[in-house]
Amino acid sequence: MNFLIVWLRRTLLAALVVAFAVIAIGLVSIEISARRQESSTRIETENGIESLEVVELGGVPQTLYLRGQDRTKPVLLFLHGGPGAASIGFARSYGLRLEEEFVVVHWDQRGSGSSCSSNIPNESLHLEQYLADTFELVNLLRARFETDKIVLVGHSWGSVLGVMTTQRHPELFHAYVGMGQLVNALRNEEISLRFVRERAAHEGNEQAIAELSAIAPPYEDRADLMLQRKWLSHYHGASLEGNVMADAAKMILTSPEYGLGTKLSFYSCMMNSLDRAWSGLSDLDFIESARKLAVPVFFFSGRHDYNTPFELVEEYFEVLDAPHKEIVWFENSAHSPNEEESARYQSALIEHVLPLALEGD
Repeated sequence: MNFLIVWLRRTLLAALVVAFAVIAIGLVSIEISARRQESSTRIETENGIESLEVVELGGVPQTLYLRGQDRTKPVLLFLHGGPGAASIGFARSYGLRLEEEFVVVHWDQRGSGSSCSSNIPNESLHLEQYLADTFELVNLLRARFETDKIVLVGHSWGSVLGVMTTQRHPELFHAYVGMGQLVNALRNEEISLRFVRERAAHEGNEQAIAELSAIAPPYEDRADLMLQRKWLSHYHGASLEGNVMADAAKMILTSPEYGLGTKLSFYSCMMNSLDRAWSGLSDLDFIESARKLAVPVFFFSGRHDYNTPFELVEEYFEVLDAPHKEIVWFENSAHSPNEEESARYQSALIEHVLPLALEGD
């Protein structure tokens, strides 16, 4: 018996040593990958800017990442999705060409990514506070870069902030670009759920059919939403190729901008933001509440997007009154053309939006 106990202890110890070694090797590999990425994408032009910094917005510290080959170029502020799907860790993955023509500003919104802190009260994670933070940041950037107007790009949840901010303060923007544009919160979920149910029925996927038949929007809690999103990812309505969560995790883990603490807390911070802020969108309907925007508007829409269904974007486009409006279609994308067709996303901004920014200056 003593021999068996000793053998078990030694076996367990050996297993733990191997496990820790594998983890250590993995962390070292991730760090090496991050450092290589940092080195290969460093901005070294004389008038360039590459700055990871913390500013105070709405009374709490929040993180910005600014990148551009020439700081006199027009400023482009990217509003990430989620709520809580922070974007600084993705900045190098889809913006290098863009940084030749713009100063690109990535912002981890309060409660997300590197702007997540236990010092930020959960009560502040609501739509109006995010809008106030956005407005404050826009004015901070205008003052810093001595410009009257900037370009605003909003993705998914960020497109809610984008429409409402440009609606309230059109004089501050050269143009607004809505990507994965959210239009009507309830109909968004109804169409998205119908899509995955139809795909499951066509495939004869009994598990999906059973799970999806048990939920209906408006979802009572995050679990129902995440269940639907699981099957949406499976049927490529969120990303045409690959797995959304797995691909995002890889980029976050190899991001040189994020420390280990941010990487480990990223998902929990995102889920907390989602829990707090998502309920504020239940009555959102831009077809009724934002039929007029006094800025040029571009919708960058993936032909396969059923996260924020493209057909709702088409409906909104038809009724929208704007000085200029245009849908730019991404035929090989679902919800995130900036990632799925990165080169074309950057070219489209340079081709369609940059002239307006230069003209405005």
